[in-house]
Amino acid sequence: MKKPQTKRNITPAIFEEKDVRRTWHHEQWYFSVIDVVAVLSGSERPRKYWDDLKRKLKDEGSQLSEKIGQLKLMSLDGKSYLTDVANLQSIFRIIQSIPSPKAEPFKQWLAKVGQERIDEMMNPELALNRSREYWKKHGRSDKWIQQRMMGQETRNKLTDYWKDAGVEEGKGYAILTNIIHHEWSDLGVQDHKKVKGLGKSTNLRDHMSEAELIFTALAELSTRQIAENMEAKGLEENKIPAKRGGKIAKDARVALEEKTGKKVVTGDNYLPPSKKKLI
Repeated sequence: MKKPQTKRNITPAIFEEKDVRRTWHHEQWYFSVIDVVAVLSGSERPRKYWDDLKRKLKDEGSQLSEKIGQLKLMSLDGKSYLTDVANLQSIFRIIQSIPSPKAEPFKQWLAKVGQERIDEMMNPELALNRSREYWKKHGRSDKWIQQRMMGQETRNKLTDYWKDAGVEEGKGYAILTNIIHHEWSDLGVQDHKKVKGLGKSTNLRDHMSEAELIFTALAELSTRQIAENMEAKGLEENKIPAKRGGKIAKDARVALEEKTGKKVVTGDNYLPPSKKKLI
């Protein structure tokens, strides 16, 4: 299996309070092999356990190693690295190779996770509900979650407009997003992540304060409405509403900061203590 680059990282699935990293790639789930091994073996050195198991399987003539690929998944330091991953079929074969009392419940859990993705494609609201549950489990308040989800809806409407306007998805979206963000916050997206001590591939919005989420949403809402009024097409034309929309949010931010004496942009993040030490 070659080493394709994933385009979409997903919040980890949780089995018995342990994160199992995963990503949706080529229309199927790929799971972190190291995380699976850690769950099943209980080893404090799951990477070594997996290395030893790979050698053992290879010596036995197993072709499982050929099915193992690498995709970028987020590590403990908040950065993304190429990590051994396997699809459901290969994960089930790994499970068979590790003697563990958790094997059967883990198989059932994996089957459920696979079905969840199909359910979410049929009913997107389920994905939103699961995101809400995930954020609550990681200590976010109801108010924060509501603002995060409202901000995502605002973001989706903006990217829908960009798509219809002929902006290139990926690079074009990133350029316009950075313009908007810099205009309202005086920081580029990556600089804002540095302020918070986050890795380059970390989702900044998942670590924003309530105020940061609000001003991001205001900037993106303003950008979309200005773009619609201008009937902006393509990347270059959409840079104009991006700057103007971001400026509207910046003016509101500056006014609030003058009244409260507090900065809106903050270095606070939601990394757990164990991960903060690694930044």
